[in-house]
Amino acid sequence: MLIEEYAARFEEEPGYLNFASRGPIGRAVQEEIAGFAATLARARFGSFAALPQQSARLGAAVEALTGLPAEGVVWQPSTSQGLMQVLFGLRGTVAASPDEFPSIGFAIQRAADARGLVTPRWITPDHGRVTPGTLRGQLDGVDAVVVSLVDYRTGFVADLEGIRQVIGDRLLIVDANQGFGVVEAPYALADVVAAAGAKWPRAGNGTAMLALGPRALECVEPVWSGWNASELPEEEMPMGEVLPPASGARAFQISGADPMAQARFAVALEEMAEVGVAAIQEAILERATRIIDLADEYAIPVVSPRAVGERAGIVVVRPEPEQLSALAAVLHNHGVSATVRAGEVRLAPHASTDDETLAMLQAAFLSFATTVAN
Repeated sequence: MLIEEYAARFEEEPGYLNFASRGPIGRAVQEEIAGFAATLARARFGSFAALPQQSARLGAAVEALTGLPAEGVVWQPSTSQGLMQVLFGLRGTVAASPDEFPSIGFAIQRAADARGLVTPRWITPDHGRVTPGTLRGQLDGVDAVVVSLVDYRTGFVADLEGIRQVIGDRLLIVDANQGFGVVEAPYALADVVAAAGAKWPRAGNGTAMLALGPRALECVEPVWSGWNASELPEEEMPMGEVLPPASGARAFQISGADPMAQARFAVALEEMAEVGVAAIQEAILERATRIIDLADEYAIPVVSPRAVGERAGIVVVRPEPEQLSALAAVLHNHGVSATVRAGEVRLAPHASTDDETLAMLQAAFLSFATTVAN
């Protein structure tokens, strides 16, 4: 599939530049929803047999897109719950930056408070970035490291290869939420990968996965392991008996999965694999570069990385503090969707972002420049 064909399958309104927050779903996901809604509504004889098949379908879709083995993938309703599953099952000292998305910090601290088996080690990042050099001097006594593939505030892409080299055989846990499906990453270097489909994969809420490698399965205890997480299939479970958790990724689930959510996530990933992550990433980077150029044209400071190898689809601008409200207002008035947080504006395009959207952003920037000049 060509990238133009992929982009044509989406129909978000012009002006939408907030994919780092939520990705509007496309035609394939809409059709999947309609198909499963009809199945659930009519309950035609034999039609429900497709529902439990979606777990295997999702695992295969994750493997096709990332190379992560399907047998190590288990569905989760959110990245946050996947991280909770892992952190509550760990023992030892876990290092992370306090500037990471709150899902990471909350999972570490909640696990420490609840079980007393995890000791947080809050490392000092380098200007908000977790780099191999940052970690090198802060790993004494550390057993596991948690890092985001892409920083949600700056769009900085972590150097997983360098981090793996520095941390050695310590467990590497990656929150891939802000780069999943749109950044080519060496996922095989991680012991744990958690990611959701609501942002860049455009699969809607309630879609996430947890991938655990062999080392993670050895040392992460499945504390939250529900009735469907044993080795036996549901129809073979003995009644009135609590079975031990399965030995693989299957153990890290609490209840029955949402098959429609699994199907939405799977079809979105299947579609991305068809066009290729590299092509999607190239299209997003091209649009992000145009946004950076527009910000430069109107003298709006860009604080996210400029080097192509260090950035994903997020562009962050930081006007003077007294000018933030004016910038937020002109973006709103020109119909540009963005995230305004902590004195900054985060703009995040996708492969389907069109020239009309960038023209709307340019008009907003022009209005802002005119406003602050008067």
